[in-house]
Amino acid sequence: MNILEKINSFLWGTPSLILLFGTGLLLTIMLKGRTFTKLFYAFKLAFTKEGNAKNTNDEGDVSNFKALMTALAATIGNGNIAGVATAITLGGPGAIFWMWVVGLFGMATKYAEALLAMKYRVKNANGEYSSGPMYYIERGLGSKYKWLAVAFAIFGAFAALGIGNSVQSNTIAQVASESFGINSIVTGIVLAVFASLIIFGGLQRISTVAGFFVPIMAFLYIGGALIIIAVNYEMIIPSFQLIFHYAFNPIAATGGFVGVVVSEAIKNGVSKGIFSNEAGLGTAALIAGNAKTDHPVKQALVAMTGTFIVTIIVCTMTGLVLIITGFWDYTGGLLSGVTHDPNLDGGALTSAAFASVLGTAGEYIVAFSVIFFGFTTIVGWYVYGEKCFEYIAGTKGIAGYRAIYIIACAAGAMVNLATVWAFADMANALMMIPNLVGLLLLRKVVVQETDEFFTKHYKTK
Repeated sequence: MNILEKINSFLWGTPSLILLFGTGLLLTIMLKGRTFTKLFYAFKLAFTKEGNAKNTNDEGDVSNFKALMTALAATIGNGNIAGVATAITLGGPGAIFWMWVVGLFGMATKYAEALLAMKYRVKNANGEYSSGPMYYIERGLGSKYKWLAVAFAIFGAFAALGIGNSVQSNTIAQVASESFGINSIVTGIVLAVFASLIIFGGLQRISTVAGFFVPIMAFLYIGGALIIIAVNYEMIIPSFQLIFHYAFNPIAATGGFVGVVVSEAIKNGVSKGIFSNEAGLGTAALIAGNAKTDHPVKQALVAMTGTFIVTIIVCTMTGLVLIITGFWDYTGGLLSGVTHDPNLDGGALTSAAFASVLGTAGEYIVAFSVIFFGFTTIVGWYVYGEKCFEYIAGTKGIAGYRAIYIIACAAGAMVNLATVWAFADMANALMMIPNLVGLLLLRKVVVQETDEFFTKHYKTK
């Protein structure tokens, strides 16, 4: 564990965070800010008939909406509950501002990943499309970079078993045990059975389930957060003032809060923002290529809305609840007299914040959200793992990978996952590096495709 922690400290250190943020910033500039100016059009493509026509002749396996929901199923997870709480407790309210910054520039990274996924996708032996960083690295940069593509695929297949699967089932088991008294063995078996029913149905079933569950879980969690914010509406502006103030000013040690410098707000906001939206890891490209569309730019625009939804909406809701209820420190914040156990952190802290206003209902909202978020992450990340494994071993080995994935799902609910967490974090970082290399080397292709679309095909309606 000491060795793994040192490796992860290096892989996720300042140089990596600068590389991630810098790539998003560079792409945003090269794309002339279109990830901002065309955001409304992107949402229109994702959620209206214009981008999801049923009678379309466009090639692909699933609609833009289902592709987005599958990606969100894997992306909206416990990082949006526990990750935000950790960012605020370690970096103060200002960390939320830096989460916004990395999310806004991360839209360009996610856009580029999806565009290249569409451009360089291939059909596999089963007649389905396969895409991802390994394909645009090999096909876009040439065979001399194939080793980089293989490296991404290996680490991606491994990361799916950890951070996208067993870590999630373990979190679900803990919540099920604490909130409902369900034995972890039972939870593991139930999760494995339901995951099997969905995963063995292939991409069509996975995308259908994601399209059903993701809106429900988002409504449940965001709805609860909005109630808390609405009840304490007079604290909305002061909360934003805290966020902006402490984004650029240190927090003095007061009461139970140890105090933080601005660099800690930046570090925690950037790192937890990336953990929440996955922009730069290349995961979005693994599903984007399955979408039905007549131009790569359209799916790229749809894909980038996922980063906006996860960071600007979901993470902001969590942050505002923690700040309004005073749970960002140990002595109470905007709601005078609010105190809490200083040992609470992560998801438990968010749950306590919800319960402080909504009572038992608030605790259950977070509990069910963790379960929904975790399960859909398991299902969504399976798609990522399968695509990576397929690149290495072909379609014939997929059944074996599915079996391993199901076993990892059940086992994850029953074991101590400290080592698995460490290995998964390492695999995530090692996925990121070859993907960002590919994006930077293919940046001109992204710009050319974008300029061509908005010059010849895009019409303002």
